[in-house]
Amino acid sequence: MSHPINAGRKAIIIGAGIGGLSAAIALAQAGWEVEIYERAQALTGTGAGIVLASNAMRALHKLHADQEVRRLGAPVRQALIHSWNGSLLTRLPVEEQARRYGTYSYLIHRADLQASLVQSIPPHRLHLRHGLVQWEQHNTHVTAVFDNGVVATADVLVGADGLHSLVRSQLPFPSGKLRYSGYTALRGITELSRKRFSLASGGGFEAWGSGKRFGLSAIGQGRYFWFAAITSPEGTAPAASERRQWALEHFNGWMKPIQEVIASTDPGVILSHDIYDRPPLSGWSHGRVTLLGDAAHPMLPNLGQGGAQAMEDALELARCLSQDNSDIPGALKQYEGNRISRTTKVVRHSRRMARMVQLTSPAGIFLRNTLLRLTPSSITAQRLHWLLGYES
Repeated sequence: MSHPINAGRKAIIIGAGIGGLSAAIALAQAGWEVEIYERAQALTGTGAGIVLASNAMRALHKLHADQEVRRLGAPVRQALIHSWNGSLLTRLPVEEQARRYGTYSYLIHRADLQASLVQSIPPHRLHLRHGLVQWEQHNTHVTAVFDNGVVATADVLVGADGLHSLVRSQLPFPSGKLRYSGYTALRGITELSRKRFSLASGGGFEAWGSGKRFGLSAIGQGRYFWFAAITSPEGTAPAASERRQWALEHFNGWMKPIQEVIASTDPGVILSHDIYDRPPLSGWSHGRVTLLGDAAHPMLPNLGQGGAQAMEDALELARCLSQDNSDIPGALKQYEGNRISRTTKVVRHSRRMARMVQLTSPAGIFLRNTLLRLTPSSITAQRLHWLLGYES
């Protein structure tokens, strides 16, 4: 669709992650000239998988990237939750949700998702090795200054620069302190032989214990992504050389094939970090500057919605900026107002979920597991409708 009213309007996007790339595509579709600036030397993607629920897949369809994701990723045709010893607690209603929302959820390597989005970005619009130093706002434009001396000017600046957003730190309202989740995460990818173990139908499982959980999923191309969440004091994540052994020790005696999966993973590709979010903001736009994705509403990963919410942000931002008016600050406030209630709800539910899945109390674990076993899948599906049924 042509948007002549936006001809000549320019946007600067700081950050070339999922949110930044999605915003660039959506704004370009709305007729904006877009330049993306990324601090990193290259877009390699982190060595981890990402789940794309139905709301994310619908957003990707509007960004014209869903077919590539379907080709490279793996559909979630089963999602099981076990206790640590293999006892089945529940089957998530993935088939029912696929029928209801018109698509399966997908799992994909983050690098493959990033590559799927980059295909729609003209190479000359993506500027690597540009670390933002500061931005300055004026009545008619906003200016970004980078660490290599480059100065860029545009009508709008979008901070899509993640949890530690520099754009956010310069906005004239409290940015909110980092909140430790209470657990450290390990993540790895392996190509475990299908002869020994296979998720041929797509999808995977999680196993929940006392203050620990382990998840394994097929992510396409014969690869498996696993994660471990271990309740531990802040700052105690193991060094790179110790991560595999640390995981093996923590999950010793757990259900098969957890030990085999960990042992099959190259120690050099196992990631480890403490998990954080921030308290929800009451606003994230000021004048011609706004935030998107983790820069605006960093959330814990327990609902698998970080990437999805960034894509939803991108589409809503483009929608508000495609209107026939010259009030850009007003359009950014409209974007913020249309998104902030939903993202705040996701942040809070993700944190609530963290408390539930990382329980250490024997009585609490017993009650949780009993409720999971007794809850019908139809009730589970209905409880998730507010999240998965959202239309960007």
